[in-house]
Amino acid sequence: MNTTESHIVLGTMDFGTRVGPDRAFAILDSFVASGGVWLDTANCYSFWSDPRGTGGASERLIGAWLRARPGMRGRVRIATKVRHNPLVPHSWPESAEGLSARAVHAGVEESLGRLGVDHVDLLWAHAEDRTVPLEETVGAFGELVTKGTALRVGAANHAAWRVERARALAREQGVEPWSALQLRHSLVQPRPLTPLAEAGHRMLTAEDLDLARSEGLSVWSYSSLMWGSYVRAEKPLPDTYDHPGTTRVLAVLEEVAAELSATPNQVVLAWLTRQGIAPIVGASRVEQIEEALAARGVRLGEEHVARFAQAR
Repeated sequence: MNTTESHIVLGTMDFGTRVGPDRAFAILDSFVASGGVWLDTANCYSFWSDPRGTGGASERLIGAWLRARPGMRGRVRIATKVRHNPLVPHSWPESAEGLSARAVHAGVEESLGRLGVDHVDLLWAHAEDRTVPLEETVGAFGELVTKGTALRVGAANHAAWRVERARALAREQGVEPWSALQLRHSLVQPRPLTPLAEAGHRMLTAEDLDLARSEGLSVWSYSSLMWGSYVRAEKPLPDTYDHPGTTRVLAVLEEVAAELSATPNQVVLAWLTRQGIAPIVGASRVEQIEEALAARGVRLGEEHVARFAQAR
């Protein structure tokens, strides 16, 4: 597992839709001013919030910000994703682009145009597409790295065995393999074997971490702060998290936050980064990203980690 990249990533899913340009620019400015580097977006963000019924708003906003901040492209790294963007407005998943070679290349070209850049630093396959041979998808991603259009490639919401199969195929084809995983993960966990309410989300498992540690892959986590549920009473955790383990974990979280003079969110982020996981943090206000980045100064000890493990 690549533990050198346990940075905090700025999630920009709502930029250009729920978060307007002025606030988004302020968040981006604050993130970079505080030493943040990685921006995470996707070509489908956020079709479900956009009256147009298609994605691209987040990438367009980042592109506008880069144009308004000369020299900023050299200070940030951009990760985007292909797979889910509706090709027909308001028609998802029926018209989702998929992961054919043609779809991957077309999706990336459109992303580059919206972002106003000549390459992305990391390109994710946003989810599996089992209607397309894995060899075809792997070849398309590898070709983009060969061309310099993507510097690295990774798999989001993929089963561990599919990632390893794809890496073997990449070696056979002589192209760059997926070297990063993105999955949902946080301190609290849903009840085992309980379906998630959020379509398309895939939880990080022990098998994923085993693969990452064995192969030196980077791991990014999304929904890391559970949409504010750790700190906002009006945003309770989903029903799938209603079990005794959650109650125990939240009690320990409150204790540890008090001991370290940190917020619960900061402790959660510190718990993730301590494991070499890079948490993606979405923000709708500058104060939120400032709080998140301050988690870099929170130091969890072995005793804290053991208490969380026992509670879970």
